[in-house]
Amino acid sequence: MSRAQLALRVSDLEASITFYSKLFGTEPAKRREGYANFALTEPPLKLVLIEGEPGQDTRLDHLGVEVESTGQVDAATTRLKDAGLATFEESDTSCCYALQDKVWVHGPGREPWEVYVVKADADTLGKSADVTATGDGCCTSRPSGTASAAAGCSCG
Repeated sequence: MSRAQLALRVSDLEASITFYSKLFGTEPAKRREGYANFALTEPPLKLVLIEGEPGQDTRLDHLGVEVESTGQVDAATTRLKDAGLATFEESDTSCCYALQDKVWVHGPGREPWEVYVVKADADTLGKSADVTATGDGCCTSRPSGTASAAAGCSCG
């Protein structure tokens, strides 16, 4: 089963966890320092909450599509490249407490999208580079063909 991912950068992680637990009627699937995610089956959604700066409004960090296998990531990479989109590929990347394979692209408004598979849990939040328009996203990379291509993370 594939599902959409919405990653939000929030200023008050605990208040956001409380709100989204009430909204969706469930507790987070994963909670770590500065991070939580909800793995919902109805609607099929992975909601990722990343702790941001105190007092700042919640903002979009990135979007994604979680798939079941590395083969599906590879197929998406081929499809995206064949469609003429600039991609940035990552294999065995540890970030947001997960080991993943993924491919990144940006939409016309510079919104970052990833297609990814979670291969295993990881013990650390991981390394960040630059995927969001503001350059401070958790799950971060720039597609090849943009200003920079750097290894980054994905929120699993």
